[in-house]
Amino acid sequence: MLENEIIVLRQIKHENIISLEETFETPTKLYLVMTLVTGGELLDRILERGSYTEKDASRVIQQVLEAVKYLHQLDIVHRDLKPENLLYETPLKDSKIVLSDFGLSKIADQGILSTACGTPAYVAPELLQEKTYGKEVDLWAMGVISFIMLCGYPPFYDDNDTQLYKQIIKAEFEFDSPYWDDISHSAKDFIVHLLQKDPKKRFNCEQALQHPWISGGVALEKNIHGSVSEQIQKNFAKSQWKRAFNATMVVHHLRKKAHVSEEEDRDTSTGTETS
Repeated sequence: MLENEIIVLRQIKHENIISLEETFETPTKLYLVMTLVTGGELLDRILERGSYTEKDASRVIQQVLEAVKYLHQLDIVHRDLKPENLLYETPLKDSKIVLSDFGLSKIADQGILSTACGTPAYVAPELLQEKTYGKEVDLWAMGVISFIMLCGYPPFYDDNDTQLYKQIIKAEFEFDSPYWDDISHSAKDFIVHLLQKDPKKRFNCEQALQHPWISGGVALEKNIHGSVSEQIQKNFAKSQWKRAFNATMVVHHLRKKAHVSEEEDRDTSTGTETS
């Protein structure tokens, strides 16, 4: 994993991506020297603010999209985009966002991407369905991040991972009242285009960057800090939101349950009793 991260990081040079400055090793350990970033994680900064608007969220998402677009041009898929991996470079108010943690990243031309990995709430439907997948999984994660930044809670949630994955595979979500009442139609439209179940219908980075909510100056400037920060504190206190994982066993479990369900349906339809 670490060797793969080094290979990826050595190819990257972008203002919104953390840099690998150098590496050195001892007889037993390999050390990575990264760019120092001191501004903290994205959601922590939102909590600390006195005011926070759609426009603030739009600016952050634009920076991350530029970084992801750069990665995709190099055929690099990040595969673990989430708020915890979005850091502010400095504590200054106008600090830029920096994308970090390339432990699960993969160069697409190294082979077919099929491993189910990531962080539970941010994985795309195709990644959970034992299908090959591509750069589109990063855009799905951007949709989840954008959703969270505008309401403070995720579009898909369940304490049980298996149930969570079933929600994600269906790709059905709501803009619930009252949390979304003051959010613009443009912001919702942007998210809908990212959280498309079919990766072929999902925005790519270029399309996302051209959306009016990002580039057209239509993001609202109404302060939504109170409701967003309340939901962030409520929904992101649990450590499960921070854990990265390999979902292969969960995918296998889902497949096994689906197979059992199909057998039961078949037995019922033929009048056969199951023991």
